[in-house]
Amino acid sequence: MKASELDKIFDENQEDALEYFDTSKIKMINEEPKRVNIDFPTWMVQSLDKEARHVGVSRQAIAQP
Repeated sequence: MKASELDKIFDENQEDALEYFDTSKIKMINEEPKRVNIDFPTWMVQSLDKEARHVGVSRQAIAQP
């Protein structure tokens, strides 16, 4: 398939253009967690802790997407 044909399929939303790609080896870059240290005011940490308890997860899980 020519690139122009694929562009047309994508642009005109005729069908799912991803069907023309091998998605089995797709890797998102920069997805691995990176540990950082940051200082927050006490009220913010308390707010994070409160929300974490409410949701039933750890404080660290609240900040993750």
